[in-house]
Amino acid sequence: MGKREKNEIKYENWIQTDDGGRIYIYEVTGKSGWKAKYIKTVDENENTLFFVQEIYDENGDLVEIHEKFPVDKGHRKVK
Repeated sequence: MGKREKNEIKYENWIQTDDGGRIYIYEVTGKSGWKAKYIKTVDENENTLFFVQEIYDENGDLVEIHEKFPVDKGHRKVK
């Protein structure tokens, strides 16, 4: 199974970019109503260019960002 097929199985949604790459999006809802959104940007060969985790509170407001790739910058509070 190729990288694209694996990503299509793992991520619920994706957006095709003009340059042939994709932006994959996966959301997880926690028990307390908070959400985590994982966003992975790949090139036309499915090589990862950028990966970030966004955390949203129960009101849907972005409260934390965790840039994981290409450099892990740790969690940053937005509020």
